[in-house]
Amino acid sequence: MKYPYVRRLPKFEYLTPKTIEEAVSLLSEHNGAARPMAGGTDLLLKMKRWEIFPPYLVGLKNISGLGYIEFDDVQGLRIGPLATLHAMETSSLVREKYPILSNAASTIGSLQIRNLGTVVGNVCNALPSADMLPGLIVLGAKIKVVSRKGEKKVAIEDFITGPGQTILANDEIATEVQVPPLLPRSGGVYIKHALREAMDLAIVSVATLMTLDGEICNEVKICLGTVGPTPIRAMKAEQILRGKPFSDEGIRQASEMASEEAQPRSTMRGSAEYRKEMVKVLTARALNRAGTESLK
Repeated sequence: MKYPYVRRLPKFEYLTPKTIEEAVSLLSEHNGAARPMAGGTDLLLKMKRWEIFPPYLVGLKNISGLGYIEFDDVQGLRIGPLATLHAMETSSLVREKYPILSNAASTIGSLQIRNLGTVVGNVCNALPSADMLPGLIVLGAKIKVVSRKGEKKVAIEDFITGPGQTILANDEIATEVQVPPLLPRSGGVYIKHALREAMDLAIVSVATLMTLDGEICNEVKICLGTVGPTPIRAMKAEQILRGKPFSDEGIRQASEMASEEAQPRSTMRGSAEYRKEMVKVLTARALNRAGTESLK
């Protein structure tokens, strides 16, 4: 039996700019015939399946200084376009300040994939099952986009427009993910449900962020993954808890509402009904853990 992805890569020319400006210039010059490449774990697989045929790949590996993960109390966390998923997983800074992100990174693929794949690439691939997206969305993260016209910053939930689709134009490149500082007494949790604990796509994933003022839920964010064409903010569920005491009953009601807000479809990995039930279970679990974290 021959698998559809066991093919030779289509022919392409690999371009090696030395600066972001040169990379943007090459993308603009080739006007849709070029794709930027960092780790290439998703891009090369699509090419090997002959789903896309870019004649040019604009590699970022020769541009120095793009693998950074930096934090300060004013700007928060800044993640460069060559920062790998493994670096995100193992960074002591991220584990201390944003454990929801290090945890999410640790669930992606194999160690080999995490050593190659990048955080920015995981965002730009824009899969409904992308593990970095729900956590980044509840944290209010933005992505910096650069073109010949200048740069702009876009909220990640606005950056993604559909399965595998973003607002990026042919001459634009994503150069940084920015995550604002967390408020005091905030807790964030990411939970992924998959057939295997590792090296598998999520059947359902849930990220929650909770900020408490005493026993009151001052802020609540819930993002559901793999239950719609893009990650979904469960805003009606959030509203049930926002401004109310942190309680088992509130969490039960919010979890049921999140299940109603989910828009899953049936696939070989799980039926729509099963996914909706798992949204309810995982949302309750994530909210409880986020509330506990924020009390520390």
